Amino acid sequence: MDMMRRWLDLLAGDPQADRAVPPTGFTARLTVLSAFAMAFLAVFALALSLATGRLADRWSSELAKTSTLRISAPVGQVDAQRDAALAVLQTTPGVASARALTDDEQRALLAPWFGPDLPIETLPVPQLIEIIEDDAGFDVAGLRARLQAEVPGAVLDDHTRWRAPLVEAASRLRLLGIVSMILIAGATAAMITLAANAALAANAQVIRVMRLVGAQDIYIARAFIRRFTLRALTGAAAGTLAGTLAILLLPRTDVAGGFLTGLGFQGWHWLWPLIIPILAAVVAFAATRHAALRTLKEQS
Repeated sequence: MDMMRRWLDLLAGDPQADRAVPPTGFTARLTVLSAFAMAFLAVFALALSLATGRLADRWSSELAKTSTLRISAPVGQVDAQRDAALAVLQTTPGVASARALTDDEQRALLAPWFGPDLPIETLPVPQLIEIIEDDAGFDVAGLRARLQAEVPGAVLDDHTRWRAPLVEAASRLRLLGIVSMILIAGATAAMITLAANAALAANAQVIRVMRLVGAQDIYIARAFIRRFTLRALTGAAAGTLAGTLAILLLPRTDVAGGFLTGLGFQGWHWLWPLIIPILAAVVAFAATRHAALRTLKEQS
């Protein structure tokens, strides 16, 4: 209750104390524009962090339950070794399904590198078999041993060497998003501190007069804290709204060909940007209070 009362008093303000703070001018514009820009960037940093978290989870889940069997054999032996490999897989515990990819499917896999018209029938392209695991999974070492004995041209890839680097890269991108938000908060605090110091210095004469009539430093400081906190809240709210609209205008993943990897918010994550203006106000409150009390003490 005490904390709520303090915030209400801060929002209500004091007309007499507010005279020490210029309602317009360079410092007012600097505070609002800084809060707007930082909030706009914070929306994208937050979207990046959440999107890479989803990306890491998706890569991990999609690759964890799939494996690929590659059969490299002379042309006359490919079909026989493919059938033998499928027979081995069908009797392997932990394998939910296994199927050989068609020529069209393999051509689609190679299209990004060789184009869509690759004559795959005339090239020594290995036969690929897609393996789907059940919840229990299969014994990789045991399956490799069976394949080595019964299908000499088969090479099993359980995607472990692909999954780990991808998940690690996504996790580092998520960390980068978090660090970016911390840096944005620090830059916002620095800009507001500079603006508050400039306002205090520009109104030193008014502050001196207020002291002569009995005003205490904390009373004067509250006026600066209120003005700069409200300016930061207003600018951050506008920046958050602009950033959220920009996220909404991004192409969908299917339209962008998967390049953006789903950058944005999904579900209840759309509520996360609402905390950005609140955090901006808290940062402004702390930065202005520190700057005002320190500068007023120096001017004593």
